Amino acid sequence: MKYLFVIVLLIGFIISPVFAQEAKNPSLVIDSLEIPAEEFNVVLRDAPIVKLDDIHAISWQVTIDNNLIYSNPDGTAVIRFYEQEGDGQLIEIGMGPQPDNKFWVAVTTPKEGYIVVHRDLDRGWFPETKLIISYTDKAGLTVNNGARIVVTNLDIDTFAIDSYSVHGMESSTDPPAINSGSMLLDFLSGDPSQNIFAFFPFYVAAGIGVIVAVLFLTKKRS
Repeated sequence: MKYLFVIVLLIGFIISPVFAQEAKNPSLVIDSLEIPAEEFNVVLRDAPIVKLDDIHAISWQVTIDNNLIYSNPDGTAVIRFYEQEGDGQLIEIGMGPQPDNKFWVAVTTPKEGYIVVHRDLDRGWFPETKLIISYTDKAGLTVNNGARIVVTNLDIDTFAIDSYSVHGMESSTDPPAINSGSMLLDFLSGDPSQNIFAFFPFYVAAGIGVIVAVLFLTKKRS
């Protein structure tokens, strides 16, 4: 009996790598896209809303790699992510040109409307790093500007991304905001509860219980 827990742990370590290679979360969705510079040279009202191939829900992360070359010191690169239900909910990320690198995060909800939840007019984002936007239906929205977390666990109700839009000009008479380059987006989403390894500790505990019961009954009968 004293070796029972050691044996079970060893079995767990041996079996886990095998399942890790074979078992996958069936809800896992991975997407990547590249947005060219010219798509940002429009005003908001003219920016088309682009549907994504997949809907990212329950738990998701978007990594933004901004490699755009700005041509207008007053220009910006703004990306909006839209909620699946189409009830006005959106998440907006704005990034200005060097050297100020202004940065803001805004959300729109049916109750409160458009709200800027974070704004930094100096060194708000960093071209040499990637921004990370993450969300879970339990913890809300978190935004990392590449150096630190600037929005933490913001409650925005249910939010499943199904589309996006980009723009960079405030007026149609402004010069182009972006000269060249592109913005790279990586999407990762899924339902953690559908990952078999989320329940692995419970399987181990159940296995220990069964083994203990069998050994106890065997010993009692003998």
